[in-house]
Amino acid sequence: MSRHIYRPMLAKVAEASFSDKDWFFEVKWDGFRAIAYIEEPFSIKSRNEKELKGTFPELQELKKLAKNIVVDGEIIVMREGKPDFQSLLERRKAVSEGAIQSQENRLPAVYIVFDILEKDGKSLTKLSLMERKTILKESLREGSNVLLCDFIEEKGETYFQLVLEKGLEGVVAKKKDSQYEEGLRTGSWLKIKKLKTCDCVIFGYTKGNENRGATFGALLLGVYDNGKPVYLGKVGTGFTQQMIKLLFDKFEKIKTDTAPFKPEVGDSVTWLEPKLVCEVAYQVLTRDIRLRMSRFKRLRDDKSPEQCTLDQVIKTKKTATEDDAEKDKLSEYTKKRHFEETPEPKAVEEKKSDKLLFVIQEHHARRLHYDLRLEKDGVLKSWAVPKGIPEGGEKHLAVEVEDHPYEYASFEGEIPKGEYGAGTVKIWDKGHYEPKLWEKDKIEVTLNGQRLNGRYILVRLKKAGDKDWLLIKGKE
Repeated sequence: MSRHIYRPMLAKVAEASFSDKDWFFEVKWDGFRAIAYIEEPFSIKSRNEKELKGTFPELQELKKLAKNIVVDGEIIVMREGKPDFQSLLERRKAVSEGAIQSQENRLPAVYIVFDILEKDGKSLTKLSLMERKTILKESLREGSNVLLCDFIEEKGETYFQLVLEKGLEGVVAKKKDSQYEEGLRTGSWLKIKKLKTCDCVIFGYTKGNENRGATFGALLLGVYDNGKPVYLGKVGTGFTQQMIKLLFDKFEKIKTDTAPFKPEVGDSVTWLEPKLVCEVAYQVLTRDIRLRMSRFKRLRDDKSPEQCTLDQVIKTKKTATEDDAEKDKLSEYTKKRHFEETPEPKAVEEKKSDKLLFVIQEHHARRLHYDLRLEKDGVLKSWAVPKGIPEGGEKHLAVEVEDHPYEYASFEGEIPKGEYGAGTVKIWDKGHYEPKLWEKDKIEVTLNGQRLNGRYILVRLKKAGDKDWLLIKGKE
């Protein structure tokens, strides 16, 4: 007997949160939608029916937690207590067995299950959501990589505010009596999100297909940072037929061969002179400065391209003049990097946490070394340690490098060839520290990390130069 392949039920967009005793409210998870067939043969299918069990081998745990059921849910990767879509994309890029294993250890996936579609070969889609929720709880145990999605009844407005305060993207409202309507967007499920907007320059467009084959597929968006164009991603939804015609007529008059940045792999791009501005709604800005879940809102004839600047989406530091350049802690970091090429975080406004943070990153550049970073005055004071962190009474050379932005403490990834520091960066240890002494030539701290705990000392080697220090593991 052939297996029935289920198509995920879809949610319509709601304008605002609401409360209603006839509805459930769940967190809207930022991940990959997936239907798991916990039967023989085991399978996890994406929304476009791609097999995912090889990409996320840790989700084989499902076979130990249930049998003969089909469930619907979302695959996420957590980072610092929140779902991180960019980390999920990193998981999807892994192809070889070794790379998948490495990513699984570094960025483990979690499958959040919120519905059950079949049990013991019998479809449950005609049952009400309330009935399906009860059967799901009875049929699936939770595990280390598998969780049941929590929900509340009635109090949708309060729950929505709570979810936003936690830094999550929104909620999904579902009618208690709703059936599971495969592949349909009927209004029985509603997604409620708080969207942001920004004004962007239209730098080009991709070739359209199907009903838009004669016009365009998506617009390439960007803004300016210190006069240079910065790519923010593409927008391909939100257009009326009238707007498509209006835009395409305007495009015909401003085509150019000048490319302001590299297109994404596989894109066939027609570049445009930077003369048109549009307003775009988006859900979140990713760490590599891309608008996620973007939607076209309108043309902005009242705004010039030069007014579309990066500080709409990132609180950038003010441009330093020659007189105050040395006061700009992150200017050297910024000058060394091309952010349209490297996935490293862009320099942002100084940020302080309640506790002082430290991170040690394993950096496979031309030569393997370790980067020690200590948060101070909103940035990460940084040293490259060629021989690694010392133990006992050892003394290792630590070369002071440029300050890094606070967000670099969470960075892991591949810096491309040709870029400053090219190579793989991984977090080796991370935690908080207590400063005992911070003077010009000597720093003493107590580290409280996952690997390292205890007293460490940095002493400047005055005769060797301003940048050379010794890193010593101090006695307790």
